[in-house]
Amino acid sequence: MSAEVLAGYLRAQATEFLRALRLHREAGTGAAASQGSAEAALALRRAARRISGSLHTFQAVLDPGWSEAMRPELAWVSGTLALEHACSARLERLLQALHRLSGTAALPARGPAGAGLPGGSGAPGGAARSAAAVAAGGGSASPATAGTGTTTAPERGSLTVGAAKAGALLDRQLTLARTRAHSTALQALGSSRFHAVADKVAVLASEVPLTPAASATDLRPLAEAARERLVDAVAALPLLTAGSPYNAEALVHGLSPDPAQHPQDAPWHQVRLLLRLHRYAREVLHRAAETSGAAGAAGTAAGAEPTAPLTAVVPAPTTVFPAVPPAAPPHDLRLLVTGEALDRHRDASEASAAAAHAARTPRIAPATAYALGVLHADQRHEVEAARYAFQLGWQKDVLGSS
Repeated sequence: MSAEVLAGYLRAQATEFLRALRLHREAGTGAAASQGSAEAALALRRAARRISGSLHTFQAVLDPGWSEAMRPELAWVSGTLALEHACSARLERLLQALHRLSGTAALPARGPAGAGLPGGSGAPGGAARSAAAVAAGGGSASPATAGTGTTTAPERGSLTVGAAKAGALLDRQLTLARTRAHSTALQALGSSRFHAVADKVAVLASEVPLTPAASATDLRPLAEAARERLVDAVAALPLLTAGSPYNAEALVHGLSPDPAQHPQDAPWHQVRLLLRLHRYAREVLHRAAETSGAAGAAGTAAGAEPTAPLTAVVPAPTTVFPAVPPAAPPHDLRLLVTGEALDRHRDASEASAAAAHAARTPRIAPATAYALGVLHADQRHEVEAARYAFQLGWQKDVLGSS
């Protein structure tokens, strides 16, 4: 499998990056442009992740100096653009959990999280503040009796004062973080560092710096190495613990004053990144299979002997998120399930950390601290549920391939 296939894939992703950048600039600033700007930022992140992941997996056929310089810059672009959306999604997740734990109705429908991504003004945190206002209002508070001036007893599903204040505290902290992330992203997109990255991507769209020996290098062993790294990382996970209905070890360090992330989470986050690299490598192989199939069809039409299809030796490709055409392989249900489980694990882990951080706020009321503690415990249960879902999906994958 020639490295020219990889070059074509990287050129396509670089073209998508430049197209998304143009759409982002055309969206401009203003409330009406928020949605278009958010979609363009998402496309920028998606293309940057795929280029960076491919540079990591297939670095043996790429110029080492150029590849090592590009990867951290693309990771910086993707990470910076993701911060604002992450804060919005985290706040919405926590407020939804507060209402669920209180037995109230679901939060009212509102715009998608991250609608104010870089390029759109739209008062960062507006949607989140409206949700917190619902929380502070007590959800299903009992109405006053008409004409008597008395009130009925509060419903069981109404938010307590502690839960309402916890929601307001989370809103203030995460909205502030989102506003800062918004400003950071705007500054990053206008910086000389980002312009240098965009210039390099523009060059990549027309010329991929391959090594002299790239033409004689097969890409399939490199993609297989990415799969083996994923398998090894999953083998190191405590899947037996994840299959247990109650993980008592997760309580260790639960009351530690150290604000660092939970010690059990890091290996799972690493598996999520390796799974993403595996998916991107399969996209490259799928592009090679498509190229080979097209060449074989053309050879048959011309009376020549068709080339051997690569689908006999290339694993069935997959992707979790919509990929950039024409390198979009069909979905693989098992990898789709495991990828979504790891995404839920990451979201719940970060939400629990945000609840714990809010609970460390000085001089908050005991009822507020209690509500935040319950919220933290709920999100840690969500972490365990996501690990269990991954364990089931991964075991099905292993059994299905054995």
